[in-house]
Amino acid sequence: MAVPVGVPERQAPGPTTAAAGGRVEGRSLPQMAWRRLRRDRAAMAGLGVVSALVLIAIFAPVLTWLNGYSPTQFNPGAIDPALGGVPKGPLGGIGAEHWLGVEPKSGRDIFSRLVYGARVSLLISVGATGVAVVLGTVFGIVAGYVGGWADAVIGRTMDVLLSFPSLIFMIALVAMLPNANRPLLLIVVIGFFGWSYVGRIVRGQTISLAQREFVEAARALGASTRYIVFRELLPNLAGPILVVATLTIPTYIAVEAALSFLGVGVKPPTPSWGQMLSDAVDWYQVIPSYFVLPGLCLFITVLSFNLLGDGLRDAIEPRGDGS
Repeated sequence: MAVPVGVPERQAPGPTTAAAGGRVEGRSLPQMAWRRLRRDRAAMAGLGVVSALVLIAIFAPVLTWLNGYSPTQFNPGAIDPALGGVPKGPLGGIGAEHWLGVEPKSGRDIFSRLVYGARVSLLISVGATGVAVVLGTVFGIVAGYVGGWADAVIGRTMDVLLSFPSLIFMIALVAMLPNANRPLLLIVVIGFFGWSYVGRIVRGQTISLAQREFVEAARALGASTRYIVFRELLPNLAGPILVVATLTIPTYIAVEAALSFLGVGVKPPTPSWGQMLSDAVDWYQVIPSYFVLPGLCLFITVLSFNLLGDGLRDAIEPRGDGS
């Protein structure tokens, strides 16, 4: 799961920063973070790949139209029934007609299924991250700022959720609702079991921020709790929350792929990288490309998000680099 991100004492925005509208020496804090991020080649490479994946997911219908094959379209002419459904041609049928070959037995176009698999993976992982971030932020701020019995109840709840073998419970819950909207169910279940990680980070940062001078000054001036939360705490929590969200997305991509690999994720014929890996297990010795391609997509996606998340963390929370 996402690595806890702390806000060092020397980096916490004080009253001067808040009063200046989040600007330091004539430059806004987002501008300074962007300048640091641009100097991180690994993070920029990750950003480039992530941006390309988002565009692929958005324009998946256009790409499959150019390819000429739907991800669910069976193509009996592309396989050899006499050989048990092995694709015709070298490397699993790779050629001008099928750019990345076809699936054994069904003849479905692998390129089209990979493209739509990117859409499914990003939709579920981003949706689940949104659920986890919203719940984690709300409960984390309540626990950190209100304290007392609210902190005790929410803290114990987070401890219980963190102690659960979440993957097993996800499998059980998804299996109990076989006719539900599977992508929506996965978003809710994964997000529910993941909010405690975000909540613990937000709680810790809220406790630290609540003791800062600019929050104490707002209290002394009679500011309401709503004002303090939305005008003082949330703007200063935005950076750590953004980093946690970026590092959480690849985790949930892997979780969705694992659930689909185990047969309790996205239902066929809806394409999923994990589902494709599961189907390829019986064919990897005959057609290695069928196994390698979805695995490579999964690896590159998770790596790119992690590189981007690490770069964002360093950009938002510089550690004595003189920036």
